Amino acid sequence: MERRDKENYYLDIAETVAERGTCLRRNFGAIIVNKDQIISTGYVGAPRGRRNCIDLGYCVRESLQIPRGERYELCRSVHAEANAIIHASRNDTLGGTLYLVGKNAADNSYVENAAPCSMCKRMIINAGIVRVIIRNTKDSFTSVNVDDWIYNDESLTGTRGY
Repeated sequence: MERRDKENYYLDIAETVAERGTCLRRNFGAIIVNKDQIISTGYVGAPRGRRNCIDLGYCVRESLQIPRGERYELCRSVHAEANAIIHASRNDTLGGTLYLVGKNAADNSYVENAAPCSMCKRMIINAGIVRVIIRNTKDSFTSVNVDDWIYNDESLTGTRGY
C-alpha cells in the first residue's frame, strides 16, 4: 500500500470536516496546519445560536437565484475558512497553511474552481497564513501563495496593489 502524500492527507481531513457543514448549496471544510500540527478546523454553518439553512429547509441565496460568488452578505453562514481562523490563535496561524475542500450539497461532487471569497482572503492574509491548498479532485489540488493575494489586490481594479 502506498502512503498518502501530506497535502492529500490534510485535505482528506478537511473533507471530513466539511461533512459537518449545514449549507444546502455547498459545504466547505478548512483546517489550519502549522509545523505539521493541526491548529484549527472550520466548516460552513450559521453563527452560534442561529438556525442553519438545513434546519430552516431553504437557502436565501438559492431562493433568490443568486449565482455563486455573489451577495454573500445574504448568506446565513460563516465560511469554513473564517470559522477555522476564529477558533485559532494568530500566534499559531502565523506561517501556517490552510487546507480547503468544497463539496456540492446536491451531488457531493467537488466544487470546481473553489477558492476563498474576497472577505476570507483578507482574513487569511491577516491571520499570517502563507499558503492555501485547495482540493480539485480526490488526488489533485492547487497550491496558492498568499503573497499573490497581497500583491495582486483584486479590490484595486486595474492596479497591481501595494
